[in-house]
Amino acid sequence: MKYSGARFAKWGMLPLRIVVGLVFLMHGGQKFFVFGIGGTADIMGKLGLPLPLISAAVVITVEMLGGLAILLGVFTRLAGALLAFEMVVAILVARLHGGFFAPYGYEFELTLLGACLTFALNGPGRMSAEEIWHRSPTV
Repeated sequence: MKYSGARFAKWGMLPLRIVVGLVFLMHGGQKFFVFGIGGTADIMGKLGLPLPLISAAVVITVEMLGGLAILLGVFTRLAGALLAFEMVVAILVARLHGGFFAPYGYEFELTLLGACLTFALNGPGRMSAEEIWHRSPTV
């Protein structure tokens, strides 16, 4: 029996989408439900971000909706681009001074940046709500 990786290729992005989408959804949920928008804004202000309350609201929204979008495979390119931008800001503002390695460095954010750029450039993959919707015949 000859092995053909092509029959599994359609599943290639799904594990990455599930993990990355869940990570962002959980982090956004933590900021909203645990820290609250005020607590998140306080952290943003201490990091020197302008308009900390607005910054907090944007970050929470992008993480929760973006994480959900990636998880489901809808608006994946947009979500990936927005979350990639957020990771660049997080690296530059909050993590760069901590070196490369976690827990204070930027290795986790850099990994998420790479995954989000992959989504922004390649889309959600074949096993996604977006692709299934585009493939379904119109009446």
